[in-house]
This record gives sequence, C-alpha cells and structure tokens, in this order.
Amino acid sequence: MLPHADDAISRDGKTLILAYDHGLEHGPVDFEPNPATADPERLFELATHDAVTALAVQKGVAEAYYPDYEDDVNLLLKLNGTSNLWMGEPDSPVNCSAEYAAELGADAIGFTLYGGSNYEVEMAEEFRRAQEDAREHDMGVVMWSYPRGQGVKNDTSPDIVSYASRLGLELGADVVKVKYPGSAEAMGEAVRMAGPTKVVMSGGTMRDDKAFLQNVADAIDAGATGLAVGRNVFQRDEPERILDALEAVVFEEADPAEALAVAESAD
Repeated sequence: MLPHADDAISRDGKTLILAYDHGLEHGPVDFEPNPATADPERLFELATHDAVTALAVQKGVAEAYYPDYEDDVNLLLKLNGTSNLWMGEPDSPVNCSAEYAAELGADAIGFTLYGGSNYEVEMAEEFRRAQEDAREHDMGVVMWSYPRGQGVKNDTSPDIVSYASRLGLELGADVVKVKYPGSAEAMGEAVRMAGPTKVVMSGGTMRDDKAFLQNVADAIDAGATGLAVGRNVFQRDEPERILDALEAVVFEEADPAEALAVAESAD
C-alpha cells in the first residue's frame, strides 16, 4: 500500500463506500426489496449524500451513468466480478483494466480476491497486474478480500478474517474490505494484521437498523476506518435515513442509538 493513495475515496481518514456491484454478483433479486434501485441512477443520486466517499460499480454502469455525476461522485471501478449463475469453485473473472478505469475517470479500482479458492493463484496474479497498473494512473486500490472455496470452512471465523485482511497488506491494497468476524475484539485483530492497510467492514445482508449500526460502531471502535455497504442501504425504504445515521457513526463516532434518533427526527 502507499500512503494517501486512498485520499480521493476517503474523508478525514474514514471511508464509506456505497457498493452497487450487486446486479452482476447477485442478480435482480437484490433489487426486489426496493425496486426503484434497479435503476442505477437512483444509486448515483444516493452517492451524492455527504456520507458517501465513493460509489463502487462495474464498468457498464460507469460508462452509462458516471459522466452525469463525475462532479459529485467519487468513482471506484470494480475490475472483476462473477454472476450468481456460476456454480463452480469461487472465481471472479477480470472484465475491465486499470487503464480503462482511468479513462472513465475512476478515483480507485476495486478487485475481488477469493483466498482459499482453487483459483487463488490466478486471481492473485490478476490482482498484481491490476494493482501495478493502478499505480501508474495514481488510483487507489481496494481489495474485496473474501476467503472461500474448498480451502475455507468458515469465512467469518476470526482467524480467516484476519488472514483476509493480511492478504490485503501483503498484496498491496490500500484498503481491504472484509466480513465482520463476530466481535469487536476479533475485528481489532483483523485491523492489526492489516498494518497500514485500511480495513473496511462489509455491509452484508440487510439487518435491522440498530443491529447494523451497532456492528458498524463496533468495527470503528476496533480500528476499522469505515465500511463498504450496499444492501443495508439500498434495500431500505428510506436509504437516505440510514446514510444520515452512518455519517454520524462513521465520521463522528456517535452512539448508534443517538445517531439513529437524530436521523429519524430529521425525516
């Protein structure tokens, strides 16, 4: 990792990535709770919220929508991804280059690595190429570090999540996105293993407001610098309200209950 490489997708050292790669990774089912979010324009509108430091999308969505929002949204372009139709050992084919990401105006690139998969070796080689090419264009590098496959029995166990964060450091990511390992103590160990690489928590499947915000607060208390979240924002009926609360929890380290109360009173 390089100092300050992630400055363009951070604010005061904290990061809140609004992830919208779900159309490829999960398919239309993820938009069913809030059908309006099947339209990428809705997510670009949400990404103009002050809490959001970057919007993560695949290249087709970036090509179609980013030109209208380039002054208001920081673009994090995912370079690989696989559909939920794939049933084999976890893999994530490269579908975009760092050079093309730079041409589109991206501030950073995102790349998924499945440590423990039978395809780990090939994916690590692809990440190496993407990471080095990103450096030539002064773009930050965010790794979605998700151990899974035949070599992984429990992808949220503390030891596996710590290994996931360490992969981000060892392979040169500026920010590493990992799953929450179940406790603030375990998250703290994952942060320690990442060294200077910043750790952000994966938002995961949608949970109720209080439980979700408490997880985020625990991760921040443990040393995480933020989160990368999709479904826990856009599947809600009022995504702006949870973004208001997240802004308080992530950037002001506010108590989750108080942040939620303020967000609700602002409606």
